Amino acid sequence: MVGKREWLDAGLVLLAEQGAPSVTIERLTERLGLSKGSFYHHFKGMSGYRTALLEHFETERTTRFVEQAEAAEGDRLRALLRLVLAPGPGPELEIAVRAWALQDAEARAVQERVDSTRVAYLTEISGDAGLAQALYLVVVGAGQVVPPLTGRQLKNALELVLGRRK
Repeated sequence: MVGKREWLDAGLVLLAEQGAPSVTIERLTERLGLSKGSFYHHFKGMSGYRTALLEHFETERTTRFVEQAEAAEGDRLRALLRLVLAPGPGPELEIAVRAWALQDAEARAVQERVDSTRVAYLTEISGDAGLAQALYLVVVGAGQVVPPLTGRQLKNALELVLGRRK
C-alpha cells in the first residue's frame, strides 16, 4: 500500500523534473499507477497536497540535513556539506521550488523560511555569518548557472571558500 510519503516523494520528483504546474493529481496517479481515490485517502485536495509537499521539501532538504549534521561525529560543517553534495535530488528541485516561490505566496513563505533556517544553521556551525552567507550563495548559485555546476565543481568551489576561512 502506498502511503502519504510515497505521494509526496513522487511530487518532489515531478516538481524537480517539470516544475510546479506539472504537479497534478492526474500526473501523480499516472506516475504511481494509482487511483484518484488513493490520493484523496491521504489528501483533501490539491491545495492540501501542495501544502504537504512544501512541508515535505522543507523536512527532507533542510530539517533532515540539520538533524544528520548534528548527529555526525566531528566537524558538523563538513558533515553538512557531505549531505548537500550527496547523490539525490540535485539543483533541479531547488530551482523548481524557487521558481514556484516567485508565483505563489505559500511557496515563497516556505522558501524564505528554508533560506533563513539554512543560513542560520550555517552561521551556528561555522561561527561566521559572512562565511555562512558565502557558502549558501555558492550552493544556490551553483544550481542557477547554465549548465549547473557538477557535484565535483560545487565541491571545489565550497572548498575554495572554506580554504579562505581564517
